[in-house]
Amino acid sequence: MKPKIGLALGSGGARGFAHLGVLKVLYNAGIRVDMIAGSSMGALIGSFYASGLSIDEMYKIAFAFKRKYFLDFTIPKMGFIAGKRVKELIHLFTKGKNIEELDIPLAIVATDLYEGKKVIFKKGLVSDAVRASIAIPGIFVPEKINGKLLVDGGVIDRVPVSVVKDMGADIVIAVDVSNVKKTKEITSIFDVILQSLDIMQDELVFHSEIASDIMIRPSVEQYSSREFSNIKEIIEIGEREAEKHLVNIDKLIANWKG
Repeated sequence: MKPKIGLALGSGGARGFAHLGVLKVLYNAGIRVDMIAGSSMGALIGSFYASGLSIDEMYKIAFAFKRKYFLDFTIPKMGFIAGKRVKELIHLFTKGKNIEELDIPLAIVATDLYEGKKVIFKKGLVSDAVRASIAIPGIFVPEKINGKLLVDGGVIDRVPVSVVKDMGADIVIAVDVSNVKKTKEITSIFDVILQSLDIMQDELVFHSEIASDIMIRPSVEQYSSREFSNIKEIIEIGEREAEKHLVNIDKLIANWKG
């Protein structure tokens, strides 16, 4: 009997494209992912993969990605970006599916602002749940679902290792793309918000690293989480970092005893 492989994909804005590189390396190495939990950008990438998009298709989407495709600015009340446009794109690329209909079991993490608690979506429209999970506080307008006011999953669980463990994973591979760059230039309100979130979440990830079997940390901290002009380089860094862990992943699988 083979172990069930769970993937925990963390938040990180544009740096989350490194998740694609990790997915490609795992796929090419014959390591099949049995379940995925994602926060923010990890939820977005995870949902595309779980909906049946191939690695090649996801790479093409990534390389064609431009911020103008999802930026629908609104009068700032609870956020600068309305988020309707990005939700429509998510709905399109996930084929309008519900989470429970996906090819790979998926859990999407968001944060409930009213109660200050983690919300885990395992059913309902993929586009609704992902839209909630990517709602960076102060930038995106929060998403309202079932009476909850929801924001970015990374606020409460940057790399959702415990979530994918609870789904039944025997071996957990975690991917963290949000290391703080201590010398990062701060020039706008967006930089202030995003850097503050990275700093706040940094300590929390320490516990995820202990709980996961493999922690993959692509060195993408030199890129801004809102910088979408270096997608190719970010993906390649994800590929290179994942390749370093293949031997250990193979050992874990070979030595696993159910």
